[in-house]
Amino acid sequence: MPPRRRGSSGFRGVRARPNGRFYAEMRAGGFRLTLGTYNTPELAARAYDAAAWRFRRPRCDMNFPDVESLEEAEFLAPTPCLVDDEDRRRHRQVQRRIAIAEHDEELMRQWRAQFPNDVDNTAAFFADLRAQRRSNRRHRRAVAVFELDNPNTTWADNDPRWDDIWTETVPQRRRQHRQITCGIKVQNSTEN
Repeated sequence: MPPRRRGSSGFRGVRARPNGRFYAEMRAGGFRLTLGTYNTPELAARAYDAAAWRFRRPRCDMNFPDVESLEEAEFLAPTPCLVDDEDRRRHRQVQRRIAIAEHDEELMRQWRAQFPNDVDNTAAFFADLRAQRRSNRRHRRAVAVFELDNPNTTWADNDPRWDDIWTETVPQRRRQHRQITCGIKVQNSTEN
């Protein structure tokens, strides 16, 4: 059987990059594992051999068959960061989302520069919306206080408005109760 073809660098699993660096990768279990990019082909080949030892590859698949153990292979090469296809897919997905967000921000900057009235109108709209919600909350709170104080309430026991009212009015009622009791204590202490 003829020997396996080696990469452009002269080592198995190592390819020369256009920028002058060397890229190491390995195929294992149907996955393509990126071992990293190195300054010299020897370092990339050593990283390939360390990964080959980890995957229990035969010595004929290694670039330096004179290495006797995994410890020696790891000592001669830095520990590679294994990157599989799933990591690449996630990275591409994140990069796309970042690019879309940056593009949106740039378009918003341009929009604000061209149409400052729209920005003012939007701010005014949301200010009005907040004021309207505050007013609605005050109205609901007033109705709730009335219903709480009224012994002949029109609300049923399982009415969902009780839940909303209870969470909105209890802190206020406690504050009012504290103010009343503190006021009584102050009046009692001044009478003595």
